[in-house]
Parts: sequence; structure tokens; C-alpha cells
Amino acid sequence: MEEIMARKQDDNILLTEDELAAAFIDDTDQLLPNLNDDSNSSPAPAAPAEDNWEDEADDLMGQLAVDVFETENDLIIKARTAGVDRNDLDVSISDGILTISGTLSSGDEADVRQWHIQECYWGEFSRTLALPTAVNEEGVKAELKDGVLTITFEKIKQEKAKKIQVL
Repeated sequence: MEEIMARKQDDNILLTEDELAAAFIDDTDQLLPNLNDDSNSSPAPAAPAEDNWEDEADDLMGQLAVDVFETENDLIIKARTAGVDRNDLDVSISDGILTISGTLSSGDEADVRQWHIQECYWGEFSRTLALPTAVNEEGVKAELKDGVLTITFEKIKQEKAKKIQVL
């Protein structure tokens, strides 16, 4: 079930559907102060949802999208890292937690006088994830080819449970 949420106009606080309904019903709530006012002024209209795209984009900036999948013998993680120099990548593993971080540089922007459109993310990024299966952390391979970082772990074979006779 999809949950309906709204932003308070003056804050970046998200309200759940129940909180939003309560704001319309409760006379003492300060979320919509002009609703119960007898004056002819009406509340300022909320910005359309598409006007908040920059706020939503800021929440995602710096996060690295990954694909994680298994083959019979391996656990494989792939990440699009186009434009990242291999020297600017840091990949580490500790106790089943993988961290990929780095910096994506657009080049020299010292001469830029005015941006017209800036949709690309430039700067630091990071992604930490718990691996879904046991792997040999010593036998890992990482390859950066054609803008795709591929990290391959050898899965550890889990022993099958042994039947124990109860005496």
C-alpha cells in the first residue's frame, strides 16, 4: 500500500497521511493557520510536487547505484562508475560489509561564469552494503572496465546440516 506524504510549507518535515488529515480536522494545529481564520486571506499555495525535484535529487546525490547477484560459485557486485579514475576509487571489505567510495571530477571549472543546466553529479560518492551471503574476503577481484566496476567474490560453501542422533 502506498503511503501519502506531504511537506510542511515552511519546513522540510514530511507528514504522513494521518498527520495531514489531522491538520485539516484539528482547529488548534498550527500547520494550516489560515484555515480557521475569518479573514479573506487564504493560505499560500503549496509548491507543485515537480518543483521539489531538486530536494529529492539532493537526497540521492553521492549514492552509488549497484547491482548485486550470485552465480553458482560467485557473488558479483557491479556499479556504474563512468568518468571515475581508478586511482580515485576506494573499495574495502570488512566482516561482510563492502564499501565503495570515490570522487567523480568534471574537470577544471575555474573558468565557468554561469551554469545553464547542471544535471550531472560531481563530487564524492559512497555506498556501503552488507553482503547477502558468506564470501571469501581474501579471494576478491575488482575490475574497472568501460565505466563499470565489477567486484567478484568467491562464495564460501556452507556445509549441509548433519543429523545428530539424540540418545
